[in-house]
Amino acid sequence: MDTSKPAIFVNGGLLAMHVKKRVRAVLQIVGSDRGSVIAKSTDDHQIVVKGSPPPSPLTTFVEVIGVADSEKSIQAEIWTNFGDSFDTHSYNQLCQLANGEYQNLFL
Repeated sequence: MDTSKPAIFVNGGLLAMHVKKRVRAVLQIVGSDRGSVIAKSTDDHQIVVKGSPPPSPLTTFVEVIGVADSEKSIQAEIWTNFGDSFDTHSYNQLCQLANGEYQNLFL
């Protein structure tokens, strides 16, 4: 595991706390618009993902790792397909742990 550039687990509500930092988020693809992908975070915030997705088709849920360039957008570096179903509630719980009392376990 590469620990030289850690990415903070975020959902839409936590993204604003990490602008200009490397983040990772699981998102539901909604559509695309002029070189970016429109997605919904696991806590129902709209997120714009900038950067080129992989050439293979994206599944309904993807994990994006990149830099949060605003409270509502991520400049993606890595895209990973996560399939067509995903437990959003558990992911939101993970984000709360990773940004709260137990954050030292995640970075």
